[in-house]
Amino acid sequence: MGKAAAGTYEWLYQEFTDDVGETWLCACFVQRVSPDEALRRIGVVPGSPLEGEGFGVAAYRAEGGTVLIEYGWGAVVYHRAGVLSKGSVAAAVNVTIEGADFTFHRDGNLITTFSLYSGGESDCLEGDVTDLGLHVGGDATDDPTSAALALSERATGVHFSPAAYARTALIGSTEHLFPYW
Repeated sequence: MGKAAAGTYEWLYQEFTDDVGETWLCACFVQRVSPDEALRRIGVVPGSPLEGEGFGVAAYRAEGGTVLIEYGWGAVVYHRAGVLSKGSVAAAVNVTIEGADFTFHRDGNLITTFSLYSGGESDCLEGDVTDLGLHVGGDATDDPTSAALALSERATGVHFSPAAYARTALIGSTEHLFPYW
């Protein structure tokens, strides 16, 4: 697939990047788990109204599983990727002005985690990391967010398309989860 594959999630990256180039995106790809089950696993009641500051999670049915997109800054889906991976696999990306991180879990166990900018260990995904230009030693691609989302797809086998994102998502509030994790 090569480095060009990293651009396949440029559309999602741009959706969560403002006019001054700041990105606020927290997404988790979960294999073979339905949207309602994914929300239940992280303690979010499907259909609960977004209250207060409107913090919540949208669960989208995707090819091969579910993609969770979080609204707010709590990083619930990032910090609960282990719970989401029980009996499955989950990969999460959290990008804010404070940092950008990737984590991968299998059957509730942390397999690897690293910063998109300062690096870390990624032995089990090293081929894909290199292929996507996510050199975790600090020599990252110009677009590490799109590349990390593409890595999430490769690690989980869950494909998220613009058409899936355009469909109605199952949404629930995360307000009750403070301090979030």
